[in-house]
Amino acid sequence: MANWSDPRPSAAPFGTTATTGSTAYDAGLRSYMLSVYNYMTSGVLLTGIVALLFAWGGRDSMAAQVFLHGGLLKYVIMFAPIGFVFALSMGVNRMKTSTMQLLFWAFAIVMGLSLSTIFLVYSGASIAAAFFATAAGFAALSLYGYTTKRDLSAFGTFLTIGLVGLIVASLINVFMQSGTMALVISFVGVLLFAGLTAYDTQRTKSLYYQVRGTDMRDRVVIMSALSLYLDFINMFLFILRLFGSSRD
Repeated sequence: MANWSDPRPSAAPFGTTATTGSTAYDAGLRSYMLSVYNYMTSGVLLTGIVALLFAWGGRDSMAAQVFLHGGLLKYVIMFAPIGFVFALSMGVNRMKTSTMQLLFWAFAIVMGLSLSTIFLVYSGASIAAAFFATAAGFAALSLYGYTTKRDLSAFGTFLTIGLVGLIVASLINVFMQSGTMALVISFVGVLLFAGLTAYDTQRTKSLYYQVRGTDMRDRVVIMSALSLYLDFINMFLFILRLFGSSRD
């Protein structure tokens, strides 16, 4: 059974076999990739709508009340998305596709609740500008990851180490509260998730060779969409932190 997170583009060298170059294979790959991007885009839009609605009303919104006076509920909303990611990652080989779909949409909703605070901190113009900048960058990077003949799997370890370092640095800065360090973290974060976007796109494409015609296909679609969703959301947040202006 295929491991959804195994990059191994070498398992399906691009354009080197008659099978991978066939019309049927190409049509199947396009359908598979379209499914991934449909999930990913729908998840991002659902998150944005939930965040906007939850923060509607500014300082008097439900989001403001929860994050200022919510007690335990505040922390549940903040950390629940991590639990969903672990549940999906650990259950990919055991869960039904319908269960994974439900968890994916629930994750997108909870992420919307968690991210609603950006509408309380940043101006609407800044959020819109960061979103469209992220969308343009994501599209270009994902296109590169899909079309390049260069094997990006070699960057996987480097990007993973960079991600761990970024998390550690962010935790340290929670206590240091350094503005300069925060800017550096945001800049590195944009670069890191830009690299992950291209890497995860190529990985998603290469996985099709392993899961086509198996019962893992639909579950891998959801997990690949989740990876690209996280790349998009994190790149958006780091861009917003770099260039966003505070709400008046």
